[in-house]
Amino acid sequence: MDNRPIGFFDSGLGGLTCMPYLMRELPEEKIIYFGDTARTPYGSKATDTIRKFSIQIADFLVENDVKMIVIACNTVSAVALFDIRERFPNIPVIGIIKPAAEKVIQACSAENRIGIIGTKATILSGVYDQLIKGQNSELNVFSMACPAFVPLIEEGILNNEIMDLTIKHYLNDFLLENRIDTVVLGCTHYPLIRENIERLYPGIKIIDPSQEIISTIKDVLAERDLGAKDSTFGSTFYASDLSENFTNMIDRIFENTEVSIQFKNLEF
Repeated sequence: MDNRPIGFFDSGLGGLTCMPYLMRELPEEKIIYFGDTARTPYGSKATDTIRKFSIQIADFLVENDVKMIVIACNTVSAVALFDIRERFPNIPVIGIIKPAAEKVIQACSAENRIGIIGTKATILSGVYDQLIKGQNSELNVFSMACPAFVPLIEEGILNNEIMDLTIKHYLNDFLLENRIDTVVLGCTHYPLIRENIERLYPGIKIIDPSQEIISTIKDVLAERDLGAKDSTFGSTFYASDLSENFTNMIDRIFENTEVSIQFKNLEF
């Protein structure tokens, strides 16, 4: 048993999409979350910058005595996962990409046409393709960077014509030309526009890494006997810019639970 919190972080508010699944599957666990809302999006930044920001945030979480680090960001998982694991060899560090790739391998066959959508950095890394094809070379995997999604989502531009037009701009030809039937939301922001995608492209199967990562967290907690019980620790959500969208989303997720929302400026 270990009542210390689990540390989550993301480039912004996207990692919050993991929280409903965590609360349902692991209600005893408490969270320290850091959203780098002042420096989002990460997906168009240089890899060295992403690594620098990510290590800085991981340091902050470890200073707050987390028992596990969950990288709730596909971009960071693609670029900096191994750097963070090397820096903290005694703390389990979980990336969000591998659980989703394993779900694809489990759920899909050579009959499927799988589309990975994500940030520029995630798509350029090729990590989804490597993990999926490395386990099953017969799977058909196609990728598309959608860099405008994250800034729009961070601004709260979701259920409106602007977002729908942006989705169509990226996905119309991509889905049609590659005959995609399964889409992996390769960025934790993208579940916030899942309803848009399903409405615009009925029949598309969606794989959501924000959901798939919870099974891996449960497995690691069980293997290392790190599960919480009767914890009195309160969950805390930090952001480098306390935007209205960030605080509103936390209020929606935790509407009947008290959590702390705090500003944290990470300086170099």
